[in-house]
Amino acid sequence: MTEKKKYYPELNAKINFPEMEKNILNFWEEDKTFEKSVHNRDGAAEFVFYDGPPFANGTPHYGHIMVSYVKDAVARFQTMNGKKVERRLGWDCHGLPAEMSAEKQLGVSGRKQIEAFGIEKFNDFAGQTF
Repeated sequence: MTEKKKYYPELNAKINFPEMEKNILNFWEEDKTFEKSVHNRDGAAEFVFYDGPPFANGTPHYGHIMVSYVKDAVARFQTMNGKKVERRLGWDCHGLPAEMSAEKQLGVSGRKQIEAFGIEKFNDFAGQTF
């Protein structure tokens, strides 16, 4: 009797999804999968998605997660269509919640009071606030 050839690996009936996800994320990080998805498309048509501020005027909440998922899905869809999609964050107002919190904690408000306090000192404080 000949042994039947197996085409697929044996699967455990009790799948540990968090462990599986961790293994996939580790592989993607080690393999630089995301970076490759961008650089393998050098010279291809680019898709630019201007990502607005995530939470310019307060603390993040559930609604921000919903919007983030759509932004990610659009970028991935365009990548799968062969376009070069670089994700660039860095709107000036990304630091706004930290600045607002620093103003509140320091008891200063507005440009003149921040300048009087010291811009460098204020920036250092705001950078440690969030």
